[in-house]
Amino acid sequence: MRQIVPDSRLRGGKRLGEALLCCRGTKTAMLPRLLAALFVTVMLAPQALAAPCGGNFNSFIAAFSRDAQAAGVSRATIDQALTGVTPDPSVLAFDRRQRGMFHTKSFEEYAATRVTPARLNRARALMQRHAQLLARIERQFGVPRTLLMAIWTMESDNGSGDMGKLPVIRTLATLAHDCRRGDFFQGELIAALKIVQRGDLPLSDLKGAYAGEIGQTQFLPSSYIKYGVDYDGDHRVDLRHSVPDVLASTANLLKASGWRAGEPFGEGTANFVAMREWNHSEVYRKTLVLFSERLAE
Repeated sequence: MRQIVPDSRLRGGKRLGEALLCCRGTKTAMLPRLLAALFVTVMLAPQALAAPCGGNFNSFIAAFSRDAQAAGVSRATIDQALTGVTPDPSVLAFDRRQRGMFHTKSFEEYAATRVTPARLNRARALMQRHAQLLARIERQFGVPRTLLMAIWTMESDNGSGDMGKLPVIRTLATLAHDCRRGDFFQGELIAALKIVQRGDLPLSDLKGAYAGEIGQTQFLPSSYIKYGVDYDGDHRVDLRHSVPDVLASTANLLKASGWRAGEPFGEGTANFVAMREWNHSEVYRKTLVLFSERLAE
């Protein structure tokens, strides 16, 4: 669930500006979930916001480490993840480039670049391949399979596209140290450490995009912790490699956001509003609806 925060790239628990979209669906789809995730972050780590931002990076990490331990992260996990971590200048440079950038394309212009024959054909084939899984998820969470396929495709081309290759801990530590949105990202860093501590992903595999978004549908760490579902029964939530976990977690996020099973989800419906938790942009949500409608034809 897709973000940076809390200004130009701000998104929800997986949001700033109704038409905010970035140049690529992978990075876009998580942006509006950042604001909604803010509440989750506070609930996850209420003490994680005490470390003063800015100043010496190593001093910040030392202070943050104490806060992380107070928030329930083990000393072993902290040492494993944060020992030797350094700021990433490319993350800050990307963050600065996003400030004040809003997507100005119309729905028609944007959808033409996203709802393409190649994407639809791949999504249809995958929908057939995973028919039993999708039927089970639809029964349990009430979210139509066509919409799940649309989200999965738009976010990462069904896991075959760019999910991000940056070490999430380093990315979030960099943004947490930066004073522009340090409080928010300190909370996200706490959540990322808890992903490692729970054993969902090893530290070496905790890779993501420029705001720390993780996996095939680009969940922020706080959303990963709150909405992630172990749907393949291996006792961990793996949103990078497990298709059952990816699709069930995505459906779970929407259900928790007020999704009404069996009801329409086009513009003007209650479900279209519930989809704001996924992406605040009306253009993006309308494109998801169009993609879903094309799959249903």
